[in-house]
Amino acid sequence: MNDSLNICLSCGICCDGTLIGFVQLDPEEVPRVKEFMDIEDEKGNGFFLQPCKKFCDACTVYSKRPRQCASFECGLLKSVDQKELEFDSAVEMVKVVKQKKVAIEEKLALSNIELQSQSFYFKMVELNRVLRKKTDEVTITQSQQELLLDIEELDNLVMKNFDVSFF
Repeated sequence: MNDSLNICLSCGICCDGTLIGFVQLDPEEVPRVKEFMDIEDEKGNGFFLQPCKKFCDACTVYSKRPRQCASFECGLLKSVDQKELEFDSAVEMVKVVKQKKVAIEEKLALSNIELQSQSFYFKMVELNRVLRKKTDEVTITQSQQELLLDIEELDNLVMKNFDVSFF
């Protein structure tokens, strides 16, 4: 197995809703994908929201996954492929992002802020909007300010290492 595949298998944050909020389907693959997963279908323009229901520590439909999934390469993967980043460093970065995500989710659970989104990606967009509004209104608490800083830190981390941003 090559390093790229091993990184993808140890990561999965593109599938669990951390880095990507939804997957757009090509019109011709909508009928095929509908056979094994629920999708939103607007006049032949199918998509599904993340986290992917077919991701359970790994992709359970890998051989028939949608094109967008098959073609996605995050910046971390590209860096390893181009020998700009060592495999062990990439795996460590995945661990750091996952730990930061868990820490944010724990703080969010204690925050009394109700969010509508299911996907971590969209939660971060929504949470950023809510907290920025509180900042503008000068009603933000210290713990909410810390949460906002955590979100910004995670966004900077994924932007620098994965070429993805929440905002």
